[in-house]
Amino acid sequence: MTESRVALITGSSSGIGAAIARRLTAEGIRVVINSARSEQAGRELAAELPGALYVQGDVSDLADARRIVATAVEAHGRLDILVNNAGRTRFIPLDDLDAADADAWRDIFEVNVLGTWQMVTAAAPHLRKSGAASIVNISSVSATRALGSSVPYAVSKAAVNHMTRLLAAQLGPAVRVNAVAPGLIETPWYDGAEEVWESSREWITANTPLRRVGTPEDVAEATLYLVNAAYTTGDVLTVDGGRHVV
Repeated sequence: MTESRVALITGSSSGIGAAIARRLTAEGIRVVINSARSEQAGRELAAELPGALYVQGDVSDLADARRIVATAVEAHGRLDILVNNAGRTRFIPLDDLDAADADAWRDIFEVNVLGTWQMVTAAAPHLRKSGAASIVNISSVSATRALGSSVPYAVSKAAVNHMTRLLAAQLGPAVRVNAVAPGLIETPWYDGAEEVWESSREWITANTPLRRVGTPEDVAEATLYLVNAAYTTGDVLTVDGGRHVV
């Protein structure tokens, strides 16, 4: 019997990451859960999923990134899938240039861009041994449109999109690299920013072709597709209910 694949999902103790972990587990893939802070939630999710493992660590810290990968490989003997879901933002109006100061840029880029890069470089030697490896980066529609929770966040996701394409060119054929770009998704991301959430939800529900906001499960399905799409690499798959066409 073929040994099941192993997936490491960063930022997966709740929301989109947790939905991805559940969806991959349902496909018989062993998952490694990660979070920087919400350790209890991560351990509870790992206990819920057959064969799952939880590893605490901050992807923006190089030593942590390497340790997360090493722990996953030590536990399972292999690594086939890396989902870079860990992300950070600050809710700053796009026209408030002063509020988007250097601290905000550094804070967001250290997780969204540097953290993604560090996880890839730590995981790449192991992924190359898989035979059918896949990296899926979780991006955002704000990477290509003049919208988003803040300018630094949108620019960080544009960087993730371009990183995805560059890595696809360099890591193929051993490793495929793709991204999912979600639109408005109902997650704990908006805790503490309820006014932003409500106004955005109302607009999406009224104006997009599918007339609803997205769910973590919508993003999980797109991620699973890219994990298994053997002839797809360097792609950014939009999951926004059709918002990009209106």
